[in-house]
Amino acid sequence: MIQEQYKNFAAYLERGIEAVRKTGIRVVECRDRYVKLMLPLQGNVNHLGMMYAGSMSTLGELSGGAVAGVSFGVTEYFPIIKELKVRYVRPALSDVTLEAAMSEETIRECREKLAVKGKADFALEIKMMDAQGEVVAQVNGLYQVRPIPEGMVNPVVNFSG
Repeated sequence: MIQEQYKNFAAYLERGIEAVRKTGIRVVECRDRYVKLMLPLQGNVNHLGMMYAGSMSTLGELSGGAVAGVSFGVTEYFPIIKELKVRYVRPALSDVTLEAAMSEETIRECREKLAVKGKADFALEIKMMDAQGEVVAQVNGLYQVRPIPEGMVNPVVNFSG
């Protein structure tokens, strides 16, 4: 389920960045402080018939921006990736999902850092799961939120695609 206030944001996540759009990533759930994303096997198969690692990496990277959007909103702040480590546990032979969430405490800590430093880092540890519920990859990401500079055109807010 995608909460009404996040429908435009979910559409942007799926179609607003061409490289992400080409993977076919879909937003399965989107609500306050939580997102569930799905990467289809179709269109993301490598030379061995399993999910392409680069597509899985894209899913892991997108999760930080996605959870930042539903935790901080999209009108005041923008997320960036600082570091991403993906440990591939087993071959993914089906669609892959991941869930990302941010605690109210982490949001509060980030807002305090934003007020003092003008930026705030947050870390995510996420498991990618196959259709059978098996872990296929472990993602460790370091992300950052920053205020949207005055005058910057915000593609998320104005997305109509």
